[in-house]
Amino acid sequence: MRVNYLISDRATQYQTIALILISMFCFAVVDALGKAVALNYPANEVTFFRMLFGVVPAFLVSLRGGAMTARIRNIDIRGQTTRALTLLGASALFFAGLPYLPLSEAVAIVYSEAIFVIVLAPFLLGERLIARNAVAACVGFIGVLLVVRPEGGLSNLVGPCLLLLSALCGALSMIQIRKLKTSDDSSITVLFFTFFGTAITGLSLLFAWRTPSLKDLSIMALLAMFATAGQLLFTVAVRRESAARLAPYTYTSIIWATLFGFFVWGETLDLVPALGIIAIVGSSIAVAVREEPPEGPAV
Repeated sequence: MRVNYLISDRATQYQTIALILISMFCFAVVDALGKAVALNYPANEVTFFRMLFGVVPAFLVSLRGGAMTARIRNIDIRGQTTRALTLLGASALFFAGLPYLPLSEAVAIVYSEAIFVIVLAPFLLGERLIARNAVAACVGFIGVLLVVRPEGGLSNLVGPCLLLLSALCGALSMIQIRKLKTSDDSSITVLFFTFFGTAITGLSLLFAWRTPSLKDLSIMALLAMFATAGQLLFTVAVRRESAARLAPYTYTSIIWATLFGFFVWGETLDLVPALGIIAIVGSSIAVAVREEPPEGPAV
């Protein structure tokens, strides 16, 4: 029995790792497709189509849990709305900043959200800021500076600032997830965000719109499908396993972003930003691993 349990547990662990790796690939595809269309369309429009084309897949997945009305009625509406607003801001700001930087650097800057979580958690969650986390945040901030390389005129800072704001919104979304009721259904959470995001960004089209070509519309539809798939896979993975154990695998999206940037746009990664990416990723993983609670003895 003990051996069978261990085999089953190990198989589940491998399945969870596979889920997180596939979800990171999906997100990297979203980033690459987003960069392709963000060069020609307003960020709010790209975000709108990302939401719109994700409604049907999100709805179909939410049907699988049964008793859909009851699951919707029991969710934390206020908490879900706050999370949706912050996550929506992170998405729109990311698409707005994409045209200004190589894909790998843009993705790395957004991953600095872990640094913002460290800084904001004591104020918003009442958590104590421990010394090692403060050191990790400083190392991560140095990494951000190496990637951004603040120099030249203000025009060179537009992209990095937008991406840093995206990271801040992403951090607020992560903090809000911790506040949600544990009973909130994962698929309903995704569906709520998709519907809410479609409505909000749809209203924004009154202020910025450019009629897309059929080709670009197809790209944005594909972007939405990968984004929905990635979000669902990621949600399932984090429900199965602690964020600390999954953290190292989430940064594989930077590897994919580097590869996409090189083969699609001919982007290369210089030594200085590469060191910055290593600092960001290393500090974030260090915090996640250190926050992992010790496992109890085997029974």
